[in-house]
Amino acid sequence: MAHIQRENDEEFECSGTDVEPRIEVVEACGEWFVRVIGGDQQDSRQFELESVALAYAEGQRRRLKLATIVRL
Repeated sequence: MAHIQRENDEEFECSGTDVEPRIEVVEACGEWFVRVIGGDQQDSRQFELESVALAYAEGQRRRLKLATIVRL
């Protein structure tokens, strides 16, 4: 059975401040959330499975050439 990934309508939203790029992963209410923050933009994605969320986060980490993923 496929597990659906939910995402924001816009790929990136303006966060209003210029912050250090990072990838954040958090579990809440039985679902996994990955937030990609880069410059003044952020993108949040929601996943049903931890493994899928972590795979997505790892891909974004490599794309942005970051050293780590932050687990909150």
